[in-house]
Amino acid sequence: MDFLPAIPLVSSSDPTAAALIGACVGVYLFYRGFKLLQRRRLIMNIPASKVRSASLGLVEVSGLAIGPYTLPAPITCVPCYYYRTQAWELRQSGKDKEWHKVADESLHLPFYLDDNTGRVLIDPRGAEMDLHRDFHQEYHHALFSSDSGMPAPVSGFLARHSISGDRPIKIDEYCIKPKNALFVLGTLAENPGLAVSPVPVSGNSTHGFNIQLPETVSPAAARVIEALPGLNIAWGTAGPDSSISSTNPSQSGTTVAPDPATQEKIAAAMIKAGITNPAAWAVAGLSQPGSMNPADKVDSATNSGEFDTNPKTVLMKGQNNPAFFISWRSQREVAQSLGWRSALMIWGGPALTLICLYILAARFGWL
Repeated sequence: MDFLPAIPLVSSSDPTAAALIGACVGVYLFYRGFKLLQRRRLIMNIPASKVRSASLGLVEVSGLAIGPYTLPAPITCVPCYYYRTQAWELRQSGKDKEWHKVADESLHLPFYLDDNTGRVLIDPRGAEMDLHRDFHQEYHHALFSSDSGMPAPVSGFLARHSISGDRPIKIDEYCIKPKNALFVLGTLAENPGLAVSPVPVSGNSTHGFNIQLPETVSPAAARVIEALPGLNIAWGTAGPDSSISSTNPSQSGTTVAPDPATQEKIAAAMIKAGITNPAAWAVAGLSQPGSMNPADKVDSATNSGEFDTNPKTVLMKGQNNPAFFISWRSQREVAQSLGWRSALMIWGGPALTLICLYILAARFGWL
């Protein structure tokens, strides 16, 4: 998922501005091309290792993603170890239209890479991801209808990020699922204390998830909700005749069961956080939704025993060498892709800059 920076569209009636932007883009492409070439040389110079014989330091390994715990992706609802879901909104500025990113949500769990010689724990934090896009769809409101055809997971995702959906929406989702073949370049280091657990870790997102819950939430449910990552909790109720209360139910003696609307909010928060452990849902007083196949639901009591939850080494982003790359392609495919992309940018960038400079020189009469 290596994208070029967002470049504002310029009206064709302003060739000077377009030429200036084109010249800057050409310089950026030239610089970016050398960065990709440097990465290609790094990949080619590091010999591929088997997990069993890998030594500490920068390594390349390939294998299948496995692990004792999964979390459901918000749009496809498939069990995965990592997901990144992005929403783009089509906005109009004058005569031009551009896609603006309005949501970027990611969660992950530590998982293992198995190459039949052994398993190595992967901590995907800080990795540059090159993953298969599992979901891509655009949604537009019909001319004489308010129905955009959005499925419930999509509308729920947009609602969590306070996106109205009045404008055209584009949704992309990338996942690392069980048994996915991966190529990983990173630093194999001694475990700094990372333990495998069913609690997901939130990645960077452009929008936080705000949730306001009434005082009737039970203390047990409150403790579960407060532990969810990436949430901004506001306790209390608000309405025309009431003010928001700052009471935290986990610190009060309230034991009144939440109403159905409150239960839906709690369930949405737990789904967003990727909580799939049935015990956590039971503590919150909720029934786990059937968005996942029962065969795919994780049972920590049976599955965690097959894995070393506190391994001695972890493949992660290194402190001295920050190169960390996870791809769904093989090492050979990654090197080939980087090769032609770097060549295109290194040669095409200067050509674009020279053409744009020529247009500017001709426009200002410098020729």
